Amino acid sequence: MGGDERLAGVRESLAADGYRLDLEERDGRVSAAIFAGPGTCADCLVSKDIMRAILGQALGVAAAEIDLRYPSDLGDDGQPR
Repeated sequence: MGGDERLAGVRESLAADGYRLDLEERDGRVSAAIFAGPGTCADCLVSKDIMRAILGQALGVAAAEIDLRYPSDLGDDGQPR
């Protein structure tokens, strides 16, 4: 994964709105999970297609290589529902 500076901008933008972005690379794919902080709207993010495009550009990978989970996809423990 690349794009440290661009990725920092995405992280900062999300953090300003109360979200946290976790990334992991495995087997040529990127797993991205966005968590909502306390009192943050879990359903107020852009569509997943748009977020994949943003992350893909920041990371230098194709959007199709990004597995994205949103707060509404995750339980309180951070695991998929």
